Amino acid sequence: MKKAIVGKKLGMTQIFLQDGRLVPVTVIQAGPCTVVQKKTMEKDGYEAVQFGFDAIPENRVEKLVNKPEAGHFKKAGVAPMRTLREFRLEDSASYEIGQEVKADIFAEGEKVDISGITKGHGFTGAIYRWNQHTGPMSHGSKYHRGLGSMSANSDPSRVFKNKHMPGHYGVEKVTVQNIEIVKVDAERSLLLVHGAVPGPKEGLLLIRNAIKA
Repeated sequence: MKKAIVGKKLGMTQIFLQDGRLVPVTVIQAGPCTVVQKKTMEKDGYEAVQFGFDAIPENRVEKLVNKPEAGHFKKAGVAPMRTLREFRLEDSASYEIGQEVKADIFAEGEKVDISGITKGHGFTGAIYRWNQHTGPMSHGSKYHRGLGSMSANSDPSRVFKNKHMPGHYGVEKVTVQNIEIVKVDAERSLLLVHGAVPGPKEGLLLIRNAIKA
């Protein structure tokens, strides 16, 4: 059965397992999410559930929520949220508007896929951005960290699309697959997953069942 939740990355630490191994883990605030809308085949042409995450404080609602958004939340009868994300789940009909979804939908040992926006690195060269090799760094060489050859000669007389070149690095959606859940803290709605996940601290994450598990 497909499961999903919205969360945010709190940081990394390490914990001991039952067998004595010390493993690195990422701590994720997984939910609580509120069901804001249900998409149906009759009305929308597909079935999905819309989750809201990270409720906005009352004194900030007027500043952060516009009229269409306010009407959307009012119709659902839920508090305004900073984040809305939609998931196509097999049992979407079983969810009710206003229902709360927490980290305890997952269990220890389960494998999940986690999507996030990677850290931004600004404008970088081809060596840092694409792991390109440097030239000789001494002995009279004048080619060190340059881009190198970009094309052939008069034919084709152009640079091909997708050539690895300097440019903006990071801030792109990345999904890491088959990440094991090491611990579930249902009381605080926390997930501890083995290893690193994309994005900075406080970065938004989408957690789903692993499709290759």
